[in-house]
Amino acid sequence: MKKRNAGWVLFFLAPSAVPLILFTVVPMVSSLWVSLHRWNLISPMEWVGLDNYTHLLSDPATRDVFLHTLIYCAGYLPLVFAGGLGLALLLNQRLPGRAFFRAAYFLPVVTSWVVVALVWKWLLNPTSGLVNSLLGALGAPQPGWWTDPTWALPAVILASAWKDLGFVMVIMLAGLQAIPQDVLEAARTDGAGAWQRFWRVTLPLLSPSTFFVVVISLINGFQVFDQVYVMTAGGPSGASQVVVGQIYDLTFRYGRAGEASALSWILFAVILVITALQVRGQRRWVHYA
Repeated sequence: MKKRNAGWVLFFLAPSAVPLILFTVVPMVSSLWVSLHRWNLISPMEWVGLDNYTHLLSDPATRDVFLHTLIYCAGYLPLVFAGGLGLALLLNQRLPGRAFFRAAYFLPVVTSWVVVALVWKWLLNPTSGLVNSLLGALGAPQPGWWTDPTWALPAVILASAWKDLGFVMVIMLAGLQAIPQDVLEAARTDGAGAWQRFWRVTLPLLSPSTFFVVVISLINGFQVFDQVYVMTAGGPSGASQVVVGQIYDLTFRYGRAGEASALSWILFAVILVITALQVRGQRRWVHYA
């Protein structure tokens, strides 16, 4: 009977398990094998063991791309969280056209990253972009944005935060609607003001949603690529190059697929450690009802 049940289990798992094995597990194992070789995608692979890892860990370029990725995450996460939470609080009220605005703010989430990046590249054009035109009309400084090494990464952060606001809004809105109204009413009866209710009641009860948003946003942040590739291509002068962009360049621009695979596994290890620390630390601040 157990063997019969196991057969049915495998039968129903196969439609999901087979693509998972073919397109996720096999490529991961293959990339691990490639990371132990020197390979230019054309010539036969040459075994080098851990040399690719040791070279990458001692290479200043690796340090720079991880630093840029960390700066991206440090700028992106507060913007997208604060903006998404603010929208969720606003659209949780009884406002005219509330459903329309919810859909409108979520629309960028399902829009192609290439389209969004091209639109923002036009908006932030230093000479003819709408943003600099408005700043000039207000008498404010007009940054060089994606053409300036200082402003290239902030330009990508702005575009990324704008696109992902709707995703965070939906998650936080679901968390807000799950808060029992009697708890808020009790706080109001006890004399708590709007700020006190938000800080002492709403925000702690939103901690599961906050935890989910932070974990997912950091994972996505460390894997940022599309918007960087379209808006800046890692420039100018490598000022906005990130880890996944470096993996792409090592593979297809420089023909160093072994080092690219090793760098991808280093990135995987970093994301795994950070996520594990977040999961372990949630006991201190995440409160499940």
